[in-house]
Amino acid sequence: MKRNSRLSLALHTLGHMARDPEQTRKSADIAAHAGTNPVVVRRVLGSLREAGLLVSESGHAGGWRLARAPQQITLADVYLALDERLVAPQADTEEHNCSVEHALHARVSKVMAEVEQTLLAKLSETNILAIRGSADEGMGE
Repeated sequence: MKRNSRLSLALHTLGHMARDPEQTRKSADIAAHAGTNPVVVRRVLGSLREAGLLVSESGHAGGWRLARAPQQITLADVYLALDERLVAPQADTEEHNCSVEHALHARVSKVMAEVEQTLLAKLSETNILAIRGSADEGMGE
Protein backbone atom coordinates (compact mmCIF):
# COMPACT_ATOMS: atom_id res chain seq x y z
CA MET A 1 0.00 0.00 0.00
CA LYS A 2 1.40 3.38 -0.90
CA ARG A 3 2.56 5.36 2.11
CA ASN A 4 0.90 8.61 1.08
CA SER A 5 -2.65 7.26 0.92
CA ARG A 6 -5.20 8.27 3.49
CA LEU A 7 -6.01 4.61 4.09
CA SER A 8 -2.38 3.76 4.77
CA LEU A 9 -2.06 6.67 7.22
CA ALA A 10 -5.28 5.70 9.00
CA LEU A 11 -4.36 2.03 9.33
CA HIS A 12 -0.83 2.85 10.49
CA THR A 13 -2.16 5.25 13.12
CA LEU A 14 -4.92 2.91 14.31
CA GLY A 15 -2.44 0.04 14.49
CA HIS A 16 -0.37 2.07 16.95
CA MET A 17 -3.47 3.16 18.87
CA ALA A 18 -4.50 -0.49 19.24
CA ARG A 19 -1.43 -1.04 21.45
CA ASP A 20 -2.81 1.30 24.12
CA PRO A 21 -6.43 2.22 23.27
CA GLU A 22 -6.89 4.60 26.20
CA GLN A 23 -3.84 6.73 25.39
CA THR A 24 -4.58 10.10 23.79
CA ARG A 25 -2.35 11.07 20.87
CA LYS A 26 -1.74 14.51 19.41
CA SER A 27 -2.00 15.19 15.68
CA ALA A 28 1.51 16.66 15.60
CA ASP A 29 3.00 13.51 17.16
CA ILE A 30 1.13 11.24 14.75
CA ALA A 31 2.23 13.40 11.82
CA ALA A 32 5.88 13.36 12.93
CA HIS A 33 5.82 9.59 13.27
CA ALA A 34 4.10 9.11 9.90
CA GLY A 35 6.25 11.70 8.13
CA THR A 36 3.37 13.87 7.01
CA ASN A 37 1.70 17.18 7.81
CA PRO A 38 -0.51 17.53 10.93
CA VAL A 39 -3.27 19.04 8.76
CA VAL A 40 -3.36 15.85 6.69
CA VAL A 41 -3.53 13.80 9.89
CA ARG A 42 -6.38 15.91 11.29
CA ARG A 43 -8.39 15.51 8.07
CA VAL A 44 -7.97 11.74 8.07
CA LEU A 45 -8.66 11.39 11.79
CA GLY A 46 -11.65 13.72 11.46
CA SER A 47 -13.19 11.30 8.96
CA LEU A 48 -12.58 8.45 11.40
CA ARG A 49 -14.20 10.48 14.18
CA GLU A 50 -17.27 11.16 12.02
CA ALA A 51 -17.56 7.41 11.47
CA GLY A 52 -17.44 6.76 15.23
CA LEU A 53 -14.02 5.09 15.21
CA LEU A 54 -12.16 7.84 17.10
CA VAL A 55 -12.94 10.52 19.63
CA SER A 56 -11.11 13.80 19.99
CA GLU A 57 -10.60 15.82 23.11
CA SER A 58 -9.60 19.46 23.07
CA GLY A 59 -7.37 21.28 25.47
CA HIS A 60 -3.83 20.89 26.75
CA ALA A 61 -4.17 17.17 27.48
CA GLY A 62 -6.39 16.60 24.45
CA GLY A 63 -5.84 14.58 21.33
CA TRP A 64 -7.21 11.50 19.61
CA ARG A 65 -8.07 8.05 20.95
CA LEU A 66 -10.08 5.03 19.90
CA ALA A 67 -13.84 5.33 20.35
CA ARG A 68 -14.23 1.59 20.86
CA ALA A 69 -12.15 -1.50 21.50
CA PRO A 70 -9.62 -2.26 18.73
CA GLN A 71 -11.09 -5.71 18.13
CA GLN A 72 -14.38 -3.96 17.25
CA ILE A 73 -12.84 -1.83 14.47
CA THR A 74 -12.41 -3.68 11.19
CA LEU A 75 -10.37 -2.70 8.18
CA ALA A 76 -13.69 -2.35 6.34
CA ASP A 77 -14.84 0.22 8.92
CA VAL A 78 -11.74 2.29 8.22
CA TYR A 79 -11.99 1.86 4.45
CA LEU A 80 -15.62 2.97 4.40
CA ALA A 81 -15.01 5.87 6.81
CA LEU A 82 -12.45 7.38 4.46
CA ASP A 83 -14.58 6.90 1.34
CA GLU A 84 -11.34 6.08 -0.47
CA ARG A 85 -12.18 3.37 -2.95
CA LEU A 86 -9.44 1.11 -4.28
CA VAL A 87 -11.85 -0.40 -6.79
CA ALA A 88 -14.45 2.18 -7.69
CA PRO A 89 -17.31 1.42 -10.04
CA GLN A 90 -17.84 4.47 -12.19
CA ALA A 91 -21.27 5.93 -12.70
CA ASP A 92 -22.34 5.96 -16.32
CA THR A 93 -23.37 9.58 -16.82
CA GLU A 94 -22.47 9.76 -20.52
CA GLU A 95 -24.63 9.06 -23.50
CA HIS A 96 -23.07 6.28 -25.55
CA ASN A 97 -23.59 6.38 -29.29
CA CYS A 98 -21.89 3.01 -29.60
CA SER A 99 -23.73 -0.06 -28.30
CA VAL A 100 -20.43 -1.88 -27.75
CA GLU A 101 -19.11 0.94 -25.57
CA HIS A 102 -22.36 1.02 -23.59
CA ALA A 103 -22.35 -2.76 -23.05
CA LEU A 104 -18.65 -2.76 -22.14
CA HIS A 105 -19.08 0.03 -19.61
CA ALA A 106 -22.09 -1.69 -18.05
CA ARG A 107 -20.26 -5.02 -17.75
CA VAL A 108 -17.04 -3.53 -16.38
CA SER A 109 -19.00 -1.48 -13.83
CA LYS A 110 -20.80 -4.63 -12.68
CA VAL A 111 -17.53 -6.52 -12.30
CA MET A 112 -15.93 -3.61 -10.41
CA ALA A 113 -18.90 -3.44 -8.04
CA GLU A 114 -18.55 -7.19 -7.37
CA VAL A 115 -14.81 -6.77 -6.72
CA GLU A 116 -15.57 -3.90 -4.31
CA GLN A 117 -18.04 -6.09 -2.39
CA THR A 118 -15.51 -8.93 -2.19
CA LEU A 119 -12.87 -6.48 -0.95
CA LEU A 120 -15.21 -5.19 1.76
CA ALA A 121 -16.01 -8.73 2.85
CA LYS A 122 -12.31 -9.57 3.18
CA LEU A 123 -11.55 -6.31 5.00
CA SER A 124 -14.36 -7.11 7.45
CA GLU A 125 -12.51 -10.25 8.51
CA THR A 126 -9.59 -8.34 10.06
CA ASN A 127 -9.64 -5.85 12.91
CA ILE A 128 -6.99 -3.32 13.88
CA LEU A 129 -5.96 -5.39 16.89
CA ALA A 130 -4.87 -8.12 14.46
CA ILE A 131 -2.69 -5.56 12.65
CA ARG A 132 -1.08 -4.64 15.94
CA GLY A 133 -0.47 -8.31 16.69
CA SER A 134 1.20 -8.84 13.31
CA ALA A 135 3.52 -5.89 13.94
CA ASP A 136 4.40 -7.23 17.37
CA GLU A 137 5.30 -10.59 15.80
CA GLY A 138 8.05 -8.95 13.81
CA MET A 139 6.38 -7.62 10.67
CA GLY A 140 7.58 -4.12 11.54
CA GLU A 141 5.98 -0.78 12.20
